[in-house]
Amino acid sequence: MSKEKIVFISGNFNIFHPGHLRLFRFAKEIGNKLVIGVFSDRVAEDLALINQEFRLEAIKNNLLVDEAFLLDESLEDCLLKIKPDFVVKGKEYEYKSNPEEEILKRYGGKLIFSSGETTFTSDDLIRGEINKVKKLSITLPDMFMSRHSITKERLIELAAKFSKVRLCVLGDLIIDEYIDCEPLGLSQEEPTIVVTPVNYMKFIGGAGIVAAHAAGLNANANLISIVGNDPTSEYATNQLKNYGVSAKLIVDESRPTTLKQRFRSKEKGLLRVSYLHQEEISEKLQMEIIENIESMINSLDLIIFSDFNYGCLPQKLVQKIIDISKKNNVMLSADSQSSSQIGDIGRFKEMNLIAPTEREARISIRDNNNGLVIVAEKLMDYSKADNILLKMGSDGLLVHAGSSGDKWVTERIEALNSSIKDVSGAGDSLLIASSLTLAAGGNIWEAACLGSIAAAIQVSRVGNTPLTINEIIDVCIS
Repeated sequence: MSKEKIVFISGNFNIFHPGHLRLFRFAKEIGNKLVIGVFSDRVAEDLALINQEFRLEAIKNNLLVDEAFLLDESLEDCLLKIKPDFVVKGKEYEYKSNPEEEILKRYGGKLIFSSGETTFTSDDLIRGEINKVKKLSITLPDMFMSRHSITKERLIELAAKFSKVRLCVLGDLIIDEYIDCEPLGLSQEEPTIVVTPVNYMKFIGGAGIVAAHAAGLNANANLISIVGNDPTSEYATNQLKNYGVSAKLIVDESRPTTLKQRFRSKEKGLLRVSYLHQEEISEKLQMEIIENIESMINSLDLIIFSDFNYGCLPQKLVQKIIDISKKNNVMLSADSQSSSQIGDIGRFKEMNLIAPTEREARISIRDNNNGLVIVAEKLMDYSKADNILLKMGSDGLLVHAGSSGDKWVTERIEALNSSIKDVSGAGDSLLIASSLTLAAGGNIWEAACLGSIAAAIQVSRVGNTPLTINEIIDVCIS
């Protein structure tokens, strides 16, 4: 058995950029265990542009890294404790003073400089990103707010009350993995493009990210979902814990944890591979979910169904949870994402709020001809929902209020962000922020407003990452 060769790299890592990626790949080629020390806020001082926990999390998410930790001691103490075989630094440090060299000589370690570094640093990138964020055009819907007597102060007041909401998200947990590839050329054996993977990034998705958004908005967030007995479920467990979500992940030995891989090159999609089962979960697992709901129902204010039609929410289970919630006066909201013609948001009956896309609404009521208001009315009749937020992408949001108690029944909020980077997660952000607003005592108009703000924040960045309460408040006070 070959001896384990440890390679060590340290740095601030404000943003994980292509130079870091090449450095990590080089390190893995010369050793078999890559250990990363991320300088703590105390050690980095003014060079730490992002909180240490976020910088560490970004490094841990890279699959090239075997171990990562916050480096809060002297570099000398750290190296003598780990005793790596190699310390790798960028080529630009080769002719500078490197204190690691003397330390490594004490036990026979080596200092190596990699080639092919980029000409920019993470500080350059993050400062550029900060400048971009300052220029983002996230605007409040002033006319809408005026019509419904909504003030900025009221929105901030409601957002502050999110911390008092106790909720549970039920639905399909998904792990999204992005694999960036470098094209090598055309295969000589067959007409196929040959690529090599150069970067791996994983994100919590599905019901998991809805719960993570809730935790980021200071709510008491619980999650119940189904996973397989595999390494993907271990990743989900650890990540949800890091996000502050109390997760009950029930193991189904007959299925994998849902994993969606996206292979990309130069930001273009090459191939998607999904590891999933769409069969309904067994009666036994349904009963286990019901038992978990019954055990916590007295401490809940809100239950959210986050459905992707992968079998986690059979109709019998959904109806039982609805009955339990109604009996205990727990608020209900739902979203059901449809693939092709599969999916039915209308099966979630008597919700306080549902948030489908226009397409999902039309699939549910089988209506491709009528206008949006009629579609919303028909869906409300079919689902018996109190309120509907109909997502229309770049055209904004149609609000159909069945229980508002005022002269308004149907309203519209335009899209609030004109500088869109990534639309993934916009619907999840809308769902959680609007649901929390209703649970915190707001009306449907206030819920639609805060939900739209949350979606506008989410599309301003790449990746479906949890919202924070400060982001919401910053937009409201701007």
